[in-house]
Amino acid sequence: MSPDRPTYDLVIAANRLPVDKIVTDDGEVEWRRSPGGLVTAMESVMRTQPGAWVGWAGDAGDAPEPFEEDGIYLHPVPLSAEDVRDYYEGFSNDTLWPIYHDVIVPASFHREWWSSYQRVNQRFAEAVAEVAAEGATVWVQDYQLQLVPALVRELRPDVRIGWFNHIPFPPVELFAQLPWRTQLLTGLLGADFLGFQRQADARNFIRACRQLLGAQTRRDRVTVEGQNRQVRAAAIPISVDFKGLEELARRPEVMARAKEIRASLGDPEVLMLGVDRLDYTKGIRHRLKAYEELLGERRVGPPEVTLVQVATPSRERVDAYRLLRAEIEQTVGRINGELGKIGAPAVHYLHHSYPREEMAALFLAADVMLVTPLRDGMNLVAKEYVTCRHDLGGALVLSEFTGAWHELHQAFACNPHDIEGLKQTILRAINTPAKDKQRIMKALRRRVSDHDVQRWAARYLAALAAAPELPVPEPRERPVPHAEETPRMPEPDNRTRVRS
Repeated sequence: MSPDRPTYDLVIAANRLPVDKIVTDDGEVEWRRSPGGLVTAMESVMRTQPGAWVGWAGDAGDAPEPFEEDGIYLHPVPLSAEDVRDYYEGFSNDTLWPIYHDVIVPASFHREWWSSYQRVNQRFAEAVAEVAAEGATVWVQDYQLQLVPALVRELRPDVRIGWFNHIPFPPVELFAQLPWRTQLLTGLLGADFLGFQRQADARNFIRACRQLLGAQTRRDRVTVEGQNRQVRAAAIPISVDFKGLEELARRPEVMARAKEIRASLGDPEVLMLGVDRLDYTKGIRHRLKAYEELLGERRVGPPEVTLVQVATPSRERVDAYRLLRAEIEQTVGRINGELGKIGAPAVHYLHHSYPREEMAALFLAADVMLVTPLRDGMNLVAKEYVTCRHDLGGALVLSEFTGAWHELHQAFACNPHDIEGLKQTILRAINTPAKDKQRIMKALRRRVSDHDVQRWAARYLAALAAAPELPVPEPRERPVPHAEETPRMPEPDNRTRVRS
């Protein structure tokens, strides 16, 4: 620990800092809150207690000096252009990401990428060790930093170490393909507690330790050979800031903007919305295929029905993402060219990121929210949509392959690989009577309200403090709604009622 640097009892380590650097027209540097689920979730945690956040500032080269922003001490970690290419774009997003998402696209294995991943993880661990107070709680985030727990334990055996995986953890049959599988598992076992989005992910990790390391396991615990300690792995699904987001969605200017959005689109009878990072895991191509077929079959069509697809730019220097963008934009062009009308395109495609106020207005404006990933750890968009619908309007179409589906069972569930099934689910979401959809939305909102981000953080930190033992049980949860509160879904019509 450096004597001239402050230290903190809570240290968050994540690939990125929770702020983005903005250079104003007059050359001044400003730091603004970053978009994204992780930042939104962790910001709520950091507001309740002082702490430090270790992460990359977003620019290749030397890191800025540590600074404070909105009451959080930010400790930037430098990444060179080579680090960005090999550690981030390479190993994290072209090796680990495909393996952890069911190899939707093939993974690439390069030894120089692995070497860079090791170097950067060491750098993060050293930064954490520098800002952690004696006996501090260290909370490491996500797949980019899987070696950090063991590295921090080696540097600072006095601290309590947790790690949370925001994406799926793959079955051992997929994880075993990684040439560096042993090192990754050993790195994670440096933690006291490992948190996952789904119980299946925790079980996948424990099974990998048993089969690939020969570790002794019992239920949710792994015994670390030679260290006389156990590591607990369990599911603690992440959530959203329900109170803050609902308050935002209730603002008069946000509700007025929602009406303005609908008017600008020609006041369609049904506005469908997709909001995704531009990623091959999100199922955007499958969603467009289902919509294109519904249009071609004249079961929906503009101007009565329209789709807004927001695709936030992502990893644009990775080949798979560049190809995906080109394919999606070509598909949108074909749909609008063949099935749109003058002044009424079938798809409004927006390749931008938007501030929270605009996203809340879009959620309020949308009659049907399409959340159809092929594989997703959680997908907070589903919970954000539900949170914003204080009017009990709207309908959520939700992929069974998201972590959110395990909590939001009342949603209109779909298998996005099944195009015909996805089409029928979209039609049910459109045609289910408004009274029944309100009842469904009420149940969904109750679940998200009861399990918000503050509760997620409290549960995680309690589990970390108690590990490897179970934490003190929480108060009894509100009972699950009775069966009659969730209506039986009607069989789909051959056409939507919005067509004349």
